[in-house]
Amino acid sequence: MNNNNNFFQNVVSEMKKVSWPTGQEVVRYTTTVVLTVVFFLAFFYVLDIGITALIDLM
Repeated sequence: MNNNNNFFQNVVSEMKKVSWPTGQEVVRYTTTVVLTVVFFLAFFYVLDIGITALIDLM
């Protein structure tokens, strides 16, 4: 039982050291990730359409 208490005390101690992002940073990072995903989605979609068109020409 003492081992469990020591573990949870260490967890609490380490969590106090964590640097949590602010709400504004979370929104900025989330927006960056979503825009990056949308960009690559569009890029690979256009690439796929182009390759399909080239294959259809053969």
